Amino acid sequence: MFKTLKRFFDFCGEKNKKKFYLSIVLGVIKAIFEALKIPAIAVAAHGIISGDMTVTHILLSLGIMLISIIGNTAISCKTTMLQTEAGYSTCANKRIEIAEHLKYLPMGYFNNNSLGYITSVATNTMEQLSDVATRVVMLSTHGFVVTAVITIMICCFDIRIGLTAIVGIALYILVTGLMQKRARSVAPVKDESDRRLVEKVLEYIHGIAEVKAYNLAGEKSRALGKAIDDNAAVNTKMEFTFIPFITAQGFITKITGVVISALSVYFCLTGSMPLLNAVVMVISSFILFSALETGGAFTSLLKNVEIATEKAQAILDLPTIDIDGKDIQPESFDIDVENVDFSYEKRRIIDNISVHIPEKTTTAIVGPSGGGKTTLCHLISRFWDVDGGCVKLGGTDVREYGMDSLMKNFSFVFQNVYLFSDTIANNIRFGQPEASIEQVTEAAKKACCHDFIMSLPNGYDTIIGEGGASLSGGEKQRISIARAIMKNAPIIILDEATANVDPENEKELTEAIEALTKEKTILMIAHRLKTVRNADNILVIDKGRIAEQGTHEQLMQQDGIYKRFVDSRELAIGWKV
Repeated sequence: MFKTLKRFFDFCGEKNKKKFYLSIVLGVIKAIFEALKIPAIAVAAHGIISGDMTVTHILLSLGIMLISIIGNTAISCKTTMLQTEAGYSTCANKRIEIAEHLKYLPMGYFNNNSLGYITSVATNTMEQLSDVATRVVMLSTHGFVVTAVITIMICCFDIRIGLTAIVGIALYILVTGLMQKRARSVAPVKDESDRRLVEKVLEYIHGIAEVKAYNLAGEKSRALGKAIDDNAAVNTKMEFTFIPFITAQGFITKITGVVISALSVYFCLTGSMPLLNAVVMVISSFILFSALETGGAFTSLLKNVEIATEKAQAILDLPTIDIDGKDIQPESFDIDVENVDFSYEKRRIIDNISVHIPEKTTTAIVGPSGGGKTTLCHLISRFWDVDGGCVKLGGTDVREYGMDSLMKNFSFVFQNVYLFSDTIANNIRFGQPEASIEQVTEAAKKACCHDFIMSLPNGYDTIIGEGGASLSGGEKQRISIARAIMKNAPIIILDEATANVDPENEKELTEAIEALTKEKTILMIAHRLKTVRNADNILVIDKGRIAEQGTHEQLMQQDGIYKRFVDSRELAIGWKV
């Protein structure tokens, strides 16, 4: 138990760890105040037994009891606040820390790990740490500390009764240890069930359109329902698993109390214990285990806390792309790809590519699906690190840049735009949170989305659904372009930004892209001929290599892949040009 608690405290960070440790120290003082009930009872019992009850006895007993109650209440408020603050602060800080850490992980991590797992760690796992862990720490430590203090006080009255209490506590701890051992086998099953449930819920919600389109509502609902039922069964089984141990704990505390009472009466009748002490011991037997029973029941959840801590720490321990680079301001925005190789899961994606991209030029990247177009752009912007060769920005290897220093030079407009469940203004100013509404409006006008924004119920303060669900594809694209305009980065990467735009929005979207890309270095992955034919350089990527490159006119003079596509005027199966 103590090892798990220490691991949790270390996970919380120095500031919150100090709060937990301070709360435990105050808990010892609180336990002393609680134990003052025994001398208060002893004073009153002395007056009754002696037959000489005076005002002094009453006032002294009442005074000690008031000190116990007031001290206990005051310190209880303070310890509760300390532990609650530490628990919820840890949850908030670790969620932010995980989010920040995820920013610097290679993109391959997100391909290998489901959204459900990441979501489960950031939600369920952190919730356990903020809520369950706080209660476990509060109640388990309090229970053991109070019991220890009262036991010490009982030993001061009579060592024989004190030893009896110690035996009862030892048996209680033994059962608690067995319960924790059992929890180690149950907790991972519960954790896995929670993760699967989150995955199924997210899968159902994200795929609801396909579910309806293919009339799979019943089948997918059954899969989701099964995940919910399985999770309920796991949680129920876990509760039933702990019932015998909790019952045994309760039996031990009760029988120990009975034994203490019986021994006290026996010692009193045989003359080896004063009547006053016997009365105090009998009353103490009812007080001794009350806090321990509550705390002991919660120790079964310690394994959940340990697993939650390990899962969160496992993400934080994942090796990031080297982010300790320098804050570099490039003298130019030329991009050089030099003999670059890259493999994903032992499959070669980029094979010895070299290309020079001068600043303020437009480079179009075309080729078959899966040929390596998007991967090349990801390597240039360092979403991944190259396996061989290097990528340079302004003559400096991108790996020498600090990640934030590098990212400020890039803006991205992807085919699948993601907008956050927030106001339109905040979505536009996402990369520049301090931007004024005037700057937001100016960017929106350049992106040709000001008019449709103003037609919405609350204009720029309109809350849009998660992922931009309440907007059309063209509207989302233009807001994404406004976001990129707001960032005003010198290099723009367009990853099939116009692929799914309807003809009605195409003119406005083209104008928005022209506003975004003016006087910038442009890399565009595109499949429309009119989008790429005016590019300064066209790269034809096939099987991880540059098969052809040149201007539209130069490539048309070659009897190659590009010319054959233009001549055919249609897309071959599996192509995106």
